Amino acid sequence: MKIVRREQKIPFEAKDGSEIRELLKSESERMSLAEATVHEETKLHFHKTSDEIYYILEGRGVMEIEGERREVSEGDAVFIPSKKKHRIYSGKNEKVRFLCLCAPPYSDEDTVMV
Repeated sequence: MKIVRREQKIPFEAKDGSEIRELLKSESERMSLAEATVHEETKLHFHKTSDEIYYILEGRGVMEIEGERREVSEGDAVFIPSKKKHRIYSGKNEKVRFLCLCAPPYSDEDTVMV
């Protein structure tokens, strides 16, 4: 059994500008804790092969996929197919924290900035 504690993982900045802590990774998927800070957005990007699921843990924001924007908040899940341009905006006075599940696992090489 593998248990990972958030505090044990050092955050890094992903290519899209979000703060990431990689929690678990296997050959077929990866789960990370991600955060967009107050009044900011991640950079518009897409993944060549990875599908993503965002699960909003805390805060409010706006999810954009291929130009369509929808409000998201705690408890919402968003499916992002590969090759679809996307980003998330944090709320006006709060950050948005979310779990990001990627299959196959996230890699910088798979991420294309727009």
